[in-house]
Parts: sequence; structure tokens; C-alpha cells
Amino acid sequence: MNSKQLVLDALYNKEVERIPWVPFVGCHAASLINADTEEYFKNADLIVKGVTRAYELYQPDGLPALFDLQLEAEAMGCKLIYAKDNPPAVSSHILEEGVQLKDLKVPTEKDGRFPVALEATRRIVKALGEKIAIYGLITGPFTLALHLKGTEIFYEMLDEPDDVKSLMEFCKKVCINTARMYMEAGCDIIAVVDPMTSQISPDNFDEFVTPYVSSVMEYIREQKKGSSFFVCGNAKRNIEVMCRTKPDNISIDENIPLEYVIETCKPYGVSVGGNIKLTLTMLFGSRMDNVNDAKNCMTIGGTKGFILSPGCDMPYATPIENVKAITSTVLGNMTDIFDENEVLNITDYELPDYSNEKQVIVDCITLDSESCAACQYTMEAVLTSALPLGDKVKVIEHKIKQKEGIACMLKLGATNVPTIVVDGIIKYVSILPDNTELTACFKAAADLKRNKYLTGEN
Repeated sequence: MNSKQLVLDALYNKEVERIPWVPFVGCHAASLINADTEEYFKNADLIVKGVTRAYELYQPDGLPALFDLQLEAEAMGCKLIYAKDNPPAVSSHILEEGVQLKDLKVPTEKDGRFPVALEATRRIVKALGEKIAIYGLITGPFTLALHLKGTEIFYEMLDEPDDVKSLMEFCKKVCINTARMYMEAGCDIIAVVDPMTSQISPDNFDEFVTPYVSSVMEYIREQKKGSSFFVCGNAKRNIEVMCRTKPDNISIDENIPLEYVIETCKPYGVSVGGNIKLTLTMLFGSRMDNVNDAKNCMTIGGTKGFILSPGCDMPYATPIENVKAITSTVLGNMTDIFDENEVLNITDYELPDYSNEKQVIVDCITLDSESCAACQYTMEAVLTSALPLGDKVKVIEHKIKQKEGIACMLKLGATNVPTIVVDGIIKYVSILPDNTELTACFKAAADLKRNKYLTGEN
């Protein structure tokens, strides 16, 4: 059985001879060819070269052609901020800028960077498509709606639900068309990547996501291609409703226990992918950390309906030797000599003395707001909500792609991203309240500080 068939069999919930390995190499592929991510995401030659190099180094059973959740939004007029070592991030929301939904057009093969993405995909499929499974990643409809509308959508879900549903209907059409383009380019599996669905309740998911994602999954199934529903963040409460959209597979990150997801998906016949830790293990861990994390996931996942992968897009600077250690574990070729005494060296972090700070300190624990949609919109909401309080509130982002961020996360006792912590107290975990609630939360903390000052408690 070749690698491609191994992935497809696992995706369709069949017993396999060994667990397939699919490293989600997105911006990391740029690092493998010494390119920065801005030039990489704009150049088909570089994309092909980066993915080919990942194939040579990591001996995967499947790879994404591209990991870019901003492609559709940019093609419709949203502006992006490009970085040197992160995927691009949406910086403007076109429906906030006077453009009406009725004026938006579903992007085609000729719009934005789609010509680059599709050319690269066709060439990757031609070179590697007989050997490994090629994933085409599309932006899920809810995350795409956030890109187009911004966080205002959370208000409209309460006040103007029909408007949100109209937007979701449009985003569904974009998803179906993007899936079509990737399938025609030769992709075996379409992954609907919708990280912002981790920020809403199951009831909201059922109302605003299920009808639209279900249609996308049905379309992919009609084309006789495989489907996967990607989510990141603590989407534990939404795993069952995700299953009811009828994907072939659900892929998760380390924010959700793998055991729980497997047990929840089993009655629906949905396979599972995940969930090696992106930063603690892959970016900052030792080779043995990666071996042990992979072994743990493989023990839980088993050889029926499980695909081993990182929790999301691998960080740009992920050490090559760490990824190769996972490959060795999967293939059983433990020829490298690992230092059992290698340990993760996390920088210590000293928390502020919150009770004696004049300002309210809002610590936002994120993967990285420049590369993670859920983290980006969390930071947008926090900064917007803090604005009315002026200098009474200080907002600090702690990116766990940096060692200091992990150290802060551990000190605060946070276990998921994104998490909002107010004066050392965890307030919101993988859920985004509306701006009114956030402002009220920050104001209450500021009033408490003021009252303590007036009564001489500080």
C-alpha cells in the first residue's frame, strides 16, 4: 500500500497497516528553501520548491499544497499584512468599508493570488500526486465571514441574524467554488479550515454554520473526493455538531483531548487527525519530546480512522530535526541516537504584581495573532473593547510561538489559546464575547482598582 492510499483509507475510517503521517507544512516550507513567507506565498515556483523539499525531508504520506486562509478574502478585496516568517493576515474587512454584500463576487481562477496557488497545486500534484495524498485547504465559511465583516458579526448574530445567514450563504458559495478549483487542480482531499467556529456555542454553530458547511461537505462528497473539517482552539463543545455536517474527517489541535474527539466521532463514522503540539513540542521541544508526543498520539489514535499530524500550520522556524524525529517514529526507523536527557528549556517569566498595578492588565494568550485567525480576532476585540477606558487598561499579547509566551501561559495556569486573562484571573477561554461584555469586564476591574485605592487597600 502506497502512502496516498494509506491516507485515504485512514480518512475513510478503514483499518490500516500503519498510521499515516501528514505534516501540515505551510509557511514552514518557505524556511526549508531559505525564503521569506511574503515572497513564498506570491510565487508558484517557490511553493512547489518548498513542498517538494518537505516531501524529501519528512517522507510524509500526505501534504497540503498551500496553507493560506487569506487567499479568498484577498481575492475579494480585503487587504493583507505580509510577514517574513508567518502567513499573511487580514488587515481590513471589506464589508466594513462601504461595500455591500450584493456587490461581492465569488472569486475565480483569475482573481487575487489564485493563479499562483492553482498553478503551484497542479505542479505539486503532477510531481507527487501518485505518491502521496495532496490536500487542498479552503477557508471555512464562518472564518471567511469574519474576514469579510470583522468582529461586528458577533453583534449581528444577535441583532440581525438574517443578515449573517445571507453572508454565510455567500461564503458557502465561495467555499464550494474554491473546493472545485482545488479538486480540478488534482487535490485528493479538501480540508475546510474554520478556526473561528471554536469561538461560538453549539447552538450558534447549528444555526449559523451547520447548514452551510454541510452543503460544502455534500458537494465534495458528490465529486468523490475526501473531506476534512479543520478546527483549532478549544472547540470541544462543538465536536459533535461538527460531526453532523458529515465530513469524512475532523482534524484538531492540542487544545482538545484526542481521546474525547475519537470517542465523539466514532458513532458518526468520522475519522480524526491530530494533534501533536505545535509550539511546546515541535517548535521548542527536543527530538525526544517529539518522539514521545507522536507515540502518545499514535497510541490513542490507533490504526483505524486516525491520521497523525500537527495541530495546525507548523511554525516557520520549526527545527527540521524535530519533524524528522516524528517521521522516524512513524516509520519505526529509530536509527538516530536521541539524548534522553534533552529537555525543553523554557525561559522563566515573572508575572506582574497585579494588585499593585495602577492599570488593569489584560494578558492575551495566543498562538500568534499574525498567523492564527481566532487569535487575531480575539486581539482585535480586546483592543477595541479596551479603547473606551483609555490608559486604565494595558493589553499584552503573549504569543506561545515564543518561549516567554509559553512561560507566561504556564505561570497563569492557562491551558488553551486564545485565553483572555484580566489582572491574573482567567476570564475567557477559546470563546469571544461581544465588545460590550468585554468593556464591562475591563471596567469592573478598573473600578475595583479605583475603589481599593480610595479605601487605602493598596
